[in-house]
Amino acid sequence: MIGALSGTIAAKNKNPILVMVGGIGYSVHVTTGFLGKSKLNKPVMLYTHTHVRDDALDLFGFETQEELGVFDHLLTVSGIGPKTALLVIDRGVSAVRAAILSADVDFFTNIPRLGKKNAQKIIIELKSKLGSLEDLNLSETETTEIADLRSALLSMGFDRKEIAGVVRSIDTKLSLNQKILSALKLLGKKS
Repeated sequence: MIGALSGTIAAKNKNPILVMVGGIGYSVHVTTGFLGKSKLNKPVMLYTHTHVRDDALDLFGFETQEELGVFDHLLTVSGIGPKTALLVIDRGVSAVRAAILSADVDFFTNIPRLGKKNAQKIIIELKSKLGSLEDLNLSETETTEIADLRSALLSMGFDRKEIAGVVRSIDTKLSLNQKILSALKLLGKKS
């Protein structure tokens, strides 16, 4: 199994990209976010998942081990294949984790290939595995501040669904107090 690739991007006209490693070119499926920011002939290091089927052998590449970890968790959900899981990861690990924690079905149904039933399966099946998701080294200041923001809003009586929708729209550069004020304004507009 191929666990990681370190080389240069030889072609990126579409997904999968072509990564040259020691004279061998590997086709690697990546997120559209990575595809957009990657540069030809520049060094790249990707953590990979090797997906084997009867008729294909595909590589899926990720910039961080956190992305790969969440991708692997998504694949444990019945009905979720690697291409759908890649679309979910493209939304960002922190956002996916927050959507699972807050049971935000709408977050997942806005992703192509995902209907309400599979969105609910992701939330139900991965919520119980959240401990292993929390062990991942996510950007801790953002995660801690978002957790503090959620906690503050919950203590004020707002429900998790309302909070989930608002938290995603708040500027991450704001201080915690500014985030709380911004969230209260947004929640006030909804009522």
